[in-house]
Amino acid sequence: MAETKREIERKYEATTDTRVPDLTRVRGVSRVVDAGTADLDAVYYDTPGLRLAAHSITLRRRTGGGDAGWHLKLPVAPGVRDEIGAPLDDDVPPSLAALVRARTRGDALAPVVRLRSSRDVRHLLDGDGGLLAELSTDTVHAERLTGGGGTARWTEIEVELADGGDPALLDAVGKRLRKAGIRPAASPSKLARALEETGTPPRAARPPAPDGTAGDHVLAYLRAQVDALLDHDAGLRRDRPDAVHQMRVATRRLRSALRSHRAVLDREATAPLAAELKWLAAELGVDRDREVLDARLLAALDTVPRTLQLGPVRGRLRRWSAAREAGSRGRLLEILDGDRYLALLDALDTLLADPPLRPAAAKAPEKVLAKAIGKDYARVAARLERALALDPGPERDTALHEARKAAKRARYSAEPAAPVLGRPARRLAKGMKAVQRLLGDHQDSVVAREALRNLAVQANGAGESSFTWGLLYAREEAAAAARERELPEAWAKVSLRGLDG
Repeated sequence: MAETKREIERKYEATTDTRVPDLTRVRGVSRVVDAGTADLDAVYYDTPGLRLAAHSITLRRRTGGGDAGWHLKLPVAPGVRDEIGAPLDDDVPPSLAALVRARTRGDALAPVVRLRSSRDVRHLLDGDGGLLAELSTDTVHAERLTGGGGTARWTEIEVELADGGDPALLDAVGKRLRKAGIRPAASPSKLARALEETGTPPRAARPPAPDGTAGDHVLAYLRAQVDALLDHDAGLRRDRPDAVHQMRVATRRLRSALRSHRAVLDREATAPLAAELKWLAAELGVDRDREVLDARLLAALDTVPRTLQLGPVRGRLRRWSAAREAGSRGRLLEILDGDRYLALLDALDTLLADPPLRPAAAKAPEKVLAKAIGKDYARVAARLERALALDPGPERDTALHEARKAAKRARYSAEPAAPVLGRPARRLAKGMKAVQRLLGDHQDSVVAREALRNLAVQANGAGESSFTWGLLYAREEAAAAARERELPEAWAKVSLRGLDG
């Protein structure tokens, strides 16, 4: 993967007459050093519909300055972006195009804006001469390359924090600049300003969440989960920690919302979409479940005294884990680049653009959301009652797993309802989360026991002792029994009080 840099900066309005105040009066800044002037020439790429700009993503090819090349900037938080670089070339680097494939959906990336800037650079240094931040005054000339053209000119100031710097410095510098009459920029990026001043800007991809009807509330939640799914798509492609898990969570939340809010969204229209979300969650879960199981088995083995680790148990566990891991990342990337996944993303867009609303969508959200939560609660209660009535064994394990899935769905239903329903929804979500965790640990034990049995069979077949695997199996049985004993008390704390009218 290309080099990645975390960019933390602030932008300010300026004119050719703007004078930067003395910044050595900012605590920690000992010197401000003139670092010269650079002429920069950047061409920004996007789809014909400006899909990247709509999500505050920029892709450019820049010459001049000390970092000529291709730069893809992905938003992290206001004023914070991850910049991923690639060597200078004529065409968009495939590695960068792949990171935005979920946004572009096959639309071609082409030049949309050219920005030529004269950059006056100053370095803010500490007492030891270390770089704290870089302040640049940019005189910009923008040229629209699509939609009939158009040009614009402006001057702006950027203050970018040095790698590993304290963001509090930017606050202090900003305060000093504002005292000198220099105001924060209205546009989040040069590209955003160029698009606005040279023609039609992109349609906002994330409109403010409405809070009127039940339909408004549900659609706002769905939109937030789609945004999360797409954000973590890029993280997965970059092999970022926890990206697979978070993308899977967003997928599951979407599916749960479609199933829980059938009074708001027509079930017949959303059922195919829910099925595809189930498929995606299952594919994403392969890697995550493997990681969880490997970590559980290794942690369990670490608690076994050396005198009871008979045979090459660590080597066997390592080889077993490696065999299951082989090719898993490549398989996931193939799925994300496949037609089925991209069709699912298009279907989600269609759902949000033209939702199949039912009459209840026009009602106030309080009763509609409470009713949906009540149905999810009743489903958990019924599944738990059935599971706990069964004798210990595989059938009971399966029933408890089904109860776990119902508890997760009820939690996902209650959490986004908290802004409307308040404390009762938060209390119920917290209780469901506790039940879900107990049932989740129980299910992890079921999966671990199956793996330990397989490891014991392999060890026995290779002439190795299977004692250690049997010991771990017995411990997992005891752990599952403990979770089952804790379950009734945890469930007793879950209540619809305050939500049942």
